[in-house]
Amino acid sequence: MKFDFSGKNVLVSGGTNGINLGVAQCFARAGANVFVFSRDQKKVDTALELLKKEGGQVEGCTVDVRDHDQVKAAFQQCADLFGEIDVVVSGAAGNFPAYGKDLSSNGFRAVMEIDLLGTHHVLTAAYPHLKKPGASVINITAPQSWVPLVGQVHVCAAKAGVDQVMRTLALEWGGVGVRVNSVSPGPIANSGGIDRLYKTKEQLDAKIASVPLGRLGSWEDIGNMCMYLGSDLATYVTGALIPVDGGNSLDMDARRLDEVLAQ
Repeated sequence: MKFDFSGKNVLVSGGTNGINLGVAQCFARAGANVFVFSRDQKKVDTALELLKKEGGQVEGCTVDVRDHDQVKAAFQQCADLFGEIDVVVSGAAGNFPAYGKDLSSNGFRAVMEIDLLGTHHVLTAAYPHLKKPGASVINITAPQSWVPLVGQVHVCAAKAGVDQVMRTLALEWGGVGVRVNSVSPGPIANSGGIDRLYKTKEQLDAKIASVPLGRLGSWEDIGNMCMYLGSDLATYVTGALIPVDGGNSLDMDARRLDEVLAQ
């Protein structure tokens, strides 16, 4: 089906590259006014140039999600431009493989601050500007939130926290008609995770063969789920963690990260 977000206002945190940019493109193509932000001005400029070709009004700015004041200022800028916000997609994240015994305090803290503290900053800064009732808040999480994975203790901890934030705010914000959910992408083509972990065609082919649906996902797969959650079709969906992964999380194989760490 074709989604129509004409006249709707959507903000995508981290929406200037990778999966999050793909999600922003989906909403822009569906007619939404889209606001994106990330830390890199060059990426913001490139994303805005791309998104403006999709339709709707598009704006953005540079923000470090670890800085609550910067995040609040960005949401105020978005609200001043567009008005009440209908959909927020919180996607800023950081990751790198490291065994727990080798992971520094700074490395652990960096991922926790970007993923977990950053999620808190985005969602709390969003709240005053959300359409009530009717707004939809979507966290982009990861299977590490419920599947322990070698070399990912920092990400497992951060993403588990992100999804508990989601569930708690779904309870707290339901009364004003704001829905909060999480989407967990699987192996997505042309994404940073795929590029880092699968260096050869043989490695990538083996990964694809291990996915129950037998293919990599696309950013449209994630964007379509986000648009569903942001639409009137999902007005009774809140507090949900939804894998969009072709069944990959049913049988995740930690050995791939073990191989990467051994290189």
